[in-house]
Amino acid sequence: MSNKTLKIALAVSVALNLFAVAGGVAYGVSRAQADRKIEAQNKPGRQGPFGEMLASLPQDVREKVHTSLRESALAARPDFEAARAARLEAVDVAGAPTFDAARVQALLEQSRSAELRGRARLENDAIAVLGGLTPEQRKTLSPILQRKGGVHREPHRDGQPNRPPHPDTRH
Repeated sequence: MSNKTLKIALAVSVALNLFAVAGGVAYGVSRAQADRKIEAQNKPGRQGPFGEMLASLPQDVREKVHTSLRESALAARPDFEAARAARLEAVDVAGAPTFDAARVQALLEQSRSAELRGRARLENDAIAVLGGLTPEQRKTLSPILQRKGGVHREPHRDGQPNRPPHPDTRH
């Protein structure tokens, strides 16, 4: 073999080895990411302030509270969706070429009314849950009555935020 052939063979060998090493590294990184995702999905309970509150309760109480509040949230969901839809329609009507103030006002009132129905359901169900707890457990869970939206907001299953987009960003 000539020197030129040996140099070409060496270059090809080095290139193949680099390709194999890069492939191995990529596989290792993607495998680690997949393992982290699987581990995160298998974690019991919720993350964040509400999950931390629940974590401090005994398992049987935690399950009862979680189930009750989840059922309440699912029951209130149509009210919040109706409120969101009415508000979005009000935004659309307000941005129309001809302004119909009465229609915008009616839609906003409809939105507020639906939101208040949903909030009332959530609060009444939370009070019922709190009523079945010990004083220490009630003290732990009483912050759920605060009107902070960030504690319970999660993205919808489709990944979109749980609030309407700003009117300038809608198409």
